[in-house]
Amino acid sequence: MEQQEKKHKRRVRYKGTHPRRFEEKYKELNPEKYGDTIQRVMDKGSTPAGMHISICVKEILDFFDIQPGQKGLDATLGYGGHTRKMLECLQGKGHIYALDVDPIESKKTKQRLEEAGFGEDILTIKQINFANIDQVAEEAGIFDFILADLGVSSMQIDNPERGFSYKFEGPLDLRLNPEKGISAAERLCDITKAEFEGMLIENADEPYARQIAREAVSVMKRGGKILTTTDLRRVIESALAFLPEKEQKEAVKKSCQRTFQALRIDVNSEFEVLEEFLEKLPGVLAPGGRVAILTFHSGEDRLVKHAFKDGKKAGIYCEIAKDIIRPSKEECARNGRAKSTKMRWAIRSLEG
Repeated sequence: MEQQEKKHKRRVRYKGTHPRRFEEKYKELNPEKYGDTIQRVMDKGSTPAGMHISICVKEILDFFDIQPGQKGLDATLGYGGHTRKMLECLQGKGHIYALDVDPIESKKTKQRLEEAGFGEDILTIKQINFANIDQVAEEAGIFDFILADLGVSSMQIDNPERGFSYKFEGPLDLRLNPEKGISAAERLCDITKAEFEGMLIENADEPYARQIAREAVSVMKRGGKILTTTDLRRVIESALAFLPEKEQKEAVKKSCQRTFQALRIDVNSEFEVLEEFLEKLPGVLAPGGRVAILTFHSGEDRLVKHAFKDGKKAGIYCEIAKDIIRPSKEECARNGRAKSTKMRWAIRSLEG
């Protein structure tokens, strides 16, 4: 049987000397092939397109003190950076389960880790929401260490097709799993002013929530559509047009960040998912087991802080972090996206 010849696929061409669009950054999107380019991008404090730089790796590994033979859970696999470092600590003995709802990125990460030598004998990846850790424990048993990195991965943010960033033109989607639920654009279709305003305040502490909600609903009542990231950014620009001109650019930037965050939290039910995870967490953690959680905004951090404090009072946790742990200045300089990170940890009581 004759093999069909594969047609050579030319890379996307771009204008100028450096690619600007996500799909044009062929070197950044192939980190294994173009390591020198990747390193130069990272040395500038930027995250290469299609990649994610793991945060607080040293702090997490120091706290977990992983021993060969242990069993762990990465509740939010993402690009797999944390998972890979934890796997290395196992030295080929033990097992890690890793969860992710994103069917696009989890498939890529599985292949990446397999190519690095971490196959199914030591790593099990499941496309499942981390709110369902009890279901995973039914199969795997209880865990010696559990990590949850609640941030959206850089490769999701940077891909315009996912609609996570106001900086790139794309569909206003914002779903972590684009195969389930409704997009942010669909969510806005019939939202009321009061509902949108409440969402912006609760999910992002947006100071201009009333103005943004009023403008968004007004646009749609006039027959306009908010279907793309650019559509939403223009709504915010129009809503904040009353501000002094010298203040507008920075105010629009920050309000865009907060509004996209608020919508993302809403369409993915992120607070509800986190609450369910925290409620089930003690039941899947071995006596003396350790959990570390990375949060990226005040709403998440409050939920984790209160759950750990309440758990300690109830005798569920024998020890919790007294203060939040933040990335070092050096790490923040290397990775600007680390600046808002807060880490909290807890240790499961031997009894109770």
